[in-house]
Parts: sequence; C-alpha cells; structure tokens
Amino acid sequence: MARPPQKRKMESPPLMMGYKPFGIPRQKLDKLELHFDEFEAIRLLDYEGMTQEEAADHMNVSRPTLTRIYESARKAIAQALVEGKMIVIEGGNIEFEQHWFRCKCCYQLVKEGENHVHQTNSDENDLLPIES
Repeated sequence: MARPPQKRKMESPPLMMGYKPFGIPRQKLDKLELHFDEFEAIRLLDYEGMTQEEAADHMNVSRPTLTRIYESARKAIAQALVEGKMIVIEGGNIEFEQHWFRCKCCYQLVKEGENHVHQTNSDENDLLPIES
C-alpha cells in the first residue's frame, strides 16, 4: 500500500481564480483545472526563477515530485492555450502557511484575522475559505 502524499506548502493562493481566452463567452468554454500546487510550481520556477532544488524545498516535496508537478502544470497550460480552454485554479494537495479567504462579492484575498472593507453591505459571511 502506497503512503499518502505529503501536503505541498504554499505561501498564499493566487490573486486570480483562473484565466479564459479573450473574445469567447465563458459559457461556451470547456474548463481545465490547474491545481494550486501546479500553479505554485510554475510561480516558483518560472516567475521567481528558483532552481528545482530550491522550489522543491520551498514546497516541502522531493525534486522528482516537483518535476512531475511542473510537467503536469505545463501540459495543462499548453492544452488550455492550444485548445482555447478556460483555466480554473483550484484543488490539489496543498497547505497554506496561513488561512485564506476570498470575498464572494469582490474576489479580494483576505488573510485570517484581517479586516475586509467592502464597498457594499458585506459581512463575514461573504468570505469563503480557500481550500485545496
């Protein structure tokens, strides 16, 4: 029996919930899921410029595991670009360093304990927990 996979560490969720091709109504698009850990691998390696060893350590995974996560992310992004699919960033086996919420009215990210000031009459119930 294989041991359960370790949770991958992530500082914070992405600012956005996903991407969609320009000029095509969302209702007509197929959805492709990019997991939080796949997003984090792309962020650390391609955006932050970390080595695979640094990124693996940052995410609390082995280098071969990071490579598999990264390859899966690249394949998903390529498929979305070539086939014109919407990318939704959610799910995966991750653990945030803090608890995060997203306002369901304005989609702003809010850390646990932070005050969220919204233009309308929103309350705490407007904050949805971000989970894997």
